Amino acid sequence: MSKKAVVLVSRKLPQAVEERLARDYDARFNAEDKVYSSDELVKLAAGADAIIPCHTEKLSAEVIARLPSSVRAICSFSVGYDHIDLDAAKARGIFVTNTPEVLSDATAEIAVMLMLAAARRAHEGERQIRTDTWADWSATYQLGIQVTGKRLGILGMGRVGRIMARRARGFDMQIHYYNRHRLSPEVEQGAVYHDGVEGLLPHCDVLSIHCPATPETHHLVNAHRIALLPDEAIVVNTARGAVVDDDALIAALRAGKLFAAGLDVFNDEPNIDPRYRELENAFLLPHVGSATRETRDAMGFRALDNLDAIVSGGEPRDRLA
Repeated sequence: MSKKAVVLVSRKLPQAVEERLARDYDARFNAEDKVYSSDELVKLAAGADAIIPCHTEKLSAEVIARLPSSVRAICSFSVGYDHIDLDAAKARGIFVTNTPEVLSDATAEIAVMLMLAAARRAHEGERQIRTDTWADWSATYQLGIQVTGKRLGILGMGRVGRIMARRARGFDMQIHYYNRHRLSPEVEQGAVYHDGVEGLLPHCDVLSIHCPATPETHHLVNAHRIALLPDEAIVVNTARGAVVDDDALIAALRAGKLFAAGLDVFNDEPNIDPRYRELENAFLLPHVGSATRETRDAMGFRALDNLDAIVSGGEPRDRLA
């Protein structure tokens, strides 16, 4: 019987995924689901053939340089890969993969939820019910913004952005978008393309962010670009916190330039800027865009499909490096 490949699993994964890992590999599980430090990760990887990290593990160039020579694959349990230095992995000949496509519907659902919750001031209303401070009905009390018929701007028309557009059409929203490349007419389905971010923003009653975090998109949504949005626009972010300049967004929310924001991702998670907690017009979630049973199972199976291919000497479907 051939020896099973040793796999370090950095976080606790869904039961079905861990059962498959236990069946096919010599898996080192994280039963306590703690976030490993860089030193712990390097130490635990001794003798491992592969690592399955999540976005909580920062595999910088320095960490990758310290990994044991036995490691030949990093199969991330995530679609985003800004936590992994791809150049450093490539230089060491380490395969890197992610899990695209399988979480698009779940993330788009959360984007719709954030849009509606921010527009209709759901945080304030829910708190009144739980604290028994709902006094009486009033025709002018806690007025929100109706999204039906409004203009939705999508920053990044990839898989999640396209599903967001499809869902928003159910609210008769007018779709505008910016993408690195214009989509074909059959994929656009009537959406209006803008060839620059600055050209898109004046047409966004709601701006929904769906671009990856890269050096080029770091703080893409800054004070200059927020100023280009219509007054009382709504900003939704389910992509990555690094795309947004916190100082600029918080200032715009405080000043009333923006009506509200719905955020599922933040800079420096989970140690988010504490000023967000003070804002009544911010609806906040703890990075749960892909948090459905179906999606998390699918993410794990996609990561393992990639690992299976690498171990068997094939080419993984979702190779990044």
